[in-house]
Amino acid sequence: MYVVTGATGQLGRLVVEGLLARVPAGEVAVAVRSAGKAADLAARGVDVRVVDYDRPESLAGAFAAGDRVLLISGSEVGRRIPQHRAVVEAARAAGVALLAYTSIPAAATFRLADEHRATEELVLASGLPYAFLRNGWYTENYLGDAAGTVERGVVLGSAGDGRVATAPRRDYADAAVAVLLGDGAGGGDGEGDRGRVYELSGDTAWSLPELAAELAQASGKPVAHRDVTPAEHLEVLVGAGLPQGFAEALVDVDAGIARGELAGTPGDLARLIGRPTAPLAQSVREALAARSTGA
Repeated sequence: MYVVTGATGQLGRLVVEGLLARVPAGEVAVAVRSAGKAADLAARGVDVRVVDYDRPESLAGAFAAGDRVLLISGSEVGRRIPQHRAVVEAARAAGVALLAYTSIPAAATFRLADEHRATEELVLASGLPYAFLRNGWYTENYLGDAAGTVERGVVLGSAGDGRVATAPRRDYADAAVAVLLGDGAGGGDGEGDRGRVYELSGDTAWSLPELAAELAQASGKPVAHRDVTPAEHLEVLVGAGLPQGFAEALVDVDAGIARGELAGTPGDLARLIGRPTAPLAQSVREALAARSTGA
């Protein structure tokens, strides 16, 4: 079985759809907190396994010997190490054939990277066959409110002219599917991806001034880049309603981007998915078009 944790999240949904396009639904399982949120998948024949990372006992039947599992990193920053430990221990006890984990690029030193590094250590210590999918930043991180950014006319950040090699979630999801199915190392027997590390990012790195220019060109409206100090950036984010801790993490990421920590373009993602990653201009156009059509 191919098992996807966090399957009702944005990335998880895309991974499951990618699997269903390649294998029968009876070969796919999802480990989720809410059966209701996965009811549509169950109706299509996917095996829904209800788990709670905070209750390790709930993971006892989540995996079986021979399963190929994708552990999508949890969303609760600060709690992920014990949550991920529970998943890793359950996978080890079950004897899964592969545990793939969505991690973070090796170059990242900002605080959000700490829990990912700790999880990689847990996986390595488990002795399980593994694959680390070190996902770079999602383009959607910057385009979730593309229309609102155009309306405000400002792309604001504290990364200076630092560059970030993003790709859409769809591209990262397709890479995860390739690894789960054993396509990643070029072999179709599922053996080639055991003990592999993939540094995943978009093909081209871009800067916030370039994002502003793309938004302006696609919308036909003026959009400027405004670089601020980290303290000013934090004040703006908190003022917009973000929790203090999350806002601090975002500012810290911008500092990492300014240092070049998310600018790498090794090409692993394009090789895994067998095509170029979606360029920024395309993603900008799609984001603005989706808003105008109500999608």
